[in-house]
Amino acid sequence: MAAINVYNQKGEIIEQMELPEFLTAQWKPDLVHQVVKSIMANRRKPVAHTKTRAEVSGGGKKPWRQKGTGRSRHGSIRSPLWKGGGTTFGPRSEKIYTEKINKKMLRAALISVLSKKVLDGEIKIFDTLELASNKTKPLAVLLQKIINNKSAVLLFPENNKNIRLASRNLEGIKSLPASQANAYDVLNSKEVIMDKKTLENYGK
Repeated sequence: MAAINVYNQKGEIIEQMELPEFLTAQWKPDLVHQVVKSIMANRRKPVAHTKTRAEVSGGGKKPWRQKGTGRSRHGSIRSPLWKGGGTTFGPRSEKIYTEKINKKMLRAALISVLSKKVLDGEIKIFDTLELASNKTKPLAVLLQKIINNKSAVLLFPENNKNIRLASRNLEGIKSLPASQANAYDVLNSKEVIMDKKTLENYGK
């Protein structure tokens, strides 16, 4: 079975770890596409909003009489035919874009993406990820050694407050509690960083 390098907090390789069996999962592009599409749809917040002729102000009076003027007949200046009138079939902010996706598919897509990252050599494992303080500089220096300015997603244990605070100001680094990781965030970064314990928890 393949092995992966394990780093210490000085950025040195200290051992090779045998890959857990779940990280040999087959790459499933169709599943990953479906899950990523649903994640993006669920994050979508519609902003564009147009008013229909019923919502545009004015137009309570017929602009001119029906017959005898030589002009075309109109009942309201707020018709979609008029400048400043309502919009027909325009975007509406109340439109719902959410797509339902079940937990099994979310997990399977995440495991598939992690497995691909391993194959591509784009996953970095630490023996442990602990910081003495929440200062950004020590973490920035460490990551510079390991990923050399590439974009990365840093997955850390829920209770690791120092990692969360130290990493939130790093350019190109997205930090997430491991339990909140998903296929989109992992796929959207060049490198994935986590410790051994976090990796093992994904296999449970």
